[in-house]
Amino acid sequence: MADEFLYKELTYQVIGAAMEVHRELGPGFLEYVYEEALCYELRKREIAYERQVDLDIFYKDYCIPKKYRADLLIDGTIVVDNKAICELTSADDAQLLNYLKATNMRVGLLLNFGTRSLQYRRLVL
Repeated sequence: MADEFLYKELTYQVIGAAMEVHRELGPGFLEYVYEEALCYELRKREIAYERQVDLDIFYKDYCIPKKYRADLLIDGTIVVDNKAICELTSADDAQLLNYLKATNMRVGLLLNFGTRSLQYRRLVL
């Protein structure tokens, strides 16, 4: 399977759930509120997820003692980073890509609820 299609359907389902949350709440809340609402939508859609998951960070063959805490881990395969900021930047992309690399995960979603329309990015390592 080509990398661009890795977990494509599942990421689209998560993005759809996030769009529903943003449509209902709009911008202006803290990340926690969006995360709580997104978890509600994921449960309704029967999408498996874990919340605030500690993931190991590797440097070469060394596991760094401090963990990366993912906002959400979808079906054990997709890391979700929720934001409630004015605009996503390349620094946000770089941060998620670095976490994907360091945790040996392949696919990540950046979801920004802080803008007039939901911003999202699907990143594949």
